[in-house]
Amino acid sequence: MSNFDPESSHDKMATAEPSPASSGTTLSCPCSLRRKSFVHIKNPYLDSMDEDVLYHLDLGTKTHNLPEMFGDVKFVCVGGSPNRMKAFALFMHKELRLADSEEDIKDICAGTDRYCMYKIGPVLSISHGMGIPSISIMLHELIKLLYHARCSDVTIIRIGTSGGIGIAPGSVVITDEAVDSFFKPRFEQVILDNIVTRSTELDKELAEELFNCSKEISTFPTLIGHTMCTYDFYEGQGRLDGALCSFSREKGLDYLKRAYNAGIRNIEMESTVFAAMCRLCGLKAAVVCVTLLNRLECDQINSPHDVLVEYQKRPQLLISKFIKQRLGLLDQTS
Repeated sequence: MSNFDPESSHDKMATAEPSPASSGTTLSCPCSLRRKSFVHIKNPYLDSMDEDVLYHLDLGTKTHNLPEMFGDVKFVCVGGSPNRMKAFALFMHKELRLADSEEDIKDICAGTDRYCMYKIGPVLSISHGMGIPSISIMLHELIKLLYHARCSDVTIIRIGTSGGIGIAPGSVVITDEAVDSFFKPRFEQVILDNIVTRSTELDKELAEELFNCSKEISTFPTLIGHTMCTYDFYEGQGRLDGALCSFSREKGLDYLKRAYNAGIRNIEMESTVFAAMCRLCGLKAAVVCVTLLNRLECDQINSPHDVLVEYQKRPQLLISKFIKQRLGLLDQTS
């Protein structure tokens, strides 16, 4: 493609600025005169059920007091890896300076091997596995959990890893638009024998707020861009290194270049269904992913382990700063 030029990118990039000092130790969100925004569901049958068993979370409306356990949740952070989400929970425990011990942070979903969940003050940290089917199952039960718990003004953020397109490995991408493999902002799902199409619009104000937070972090680049969500890690993302490959090297590279020209800056496998479901249920949502490689240069992730570990901490650092800013806590560098 003759109009492909990563160096001429007009991406909105963050620049480092001094961190402002603030005070306060409360873990309550600042008061507002606006009405509370509750999580809602799009299922007319749910309220008529005698009991709602959240099977994959090992929770239920009869077996657990969900409002007491989760009613104060304001921030939900989800990511693929159980270990990563446990690490994020421990990180947020330190950042929020909570009085209880780290040993008190237990996996709420320990009775199942599907997902893990940790609660740190007003923050939930939950794993969702890999791919659209896995995160979809988790989101159905998570949204019902927030609904039954009568949570209000909830912000939900997916933090994860991704492949970059035309940007340096280690860059953090804040998604402004989640698109499918045809570069369209939509999520298509087969329901019964129909294809249902849903919007993947994310909260623009939340994306801008996250981007503004990133300006205070000088250790890695952050940008706003489109994120492409695929159903597959290999052929679906134009890789040549899977067990199957049905296209030429030239065709795969041309596809990635066209994606770049369409405004796409990273590829992952969860953002479209995440955006669609959260939007329908009244949740302000964002996707923040670090890139582990530049797909225009290679297919395989071959950076040293310690480098990858450091990369994976970058979205967590940004989200921590965002949460502390929302809570009015003193900004600290971890």
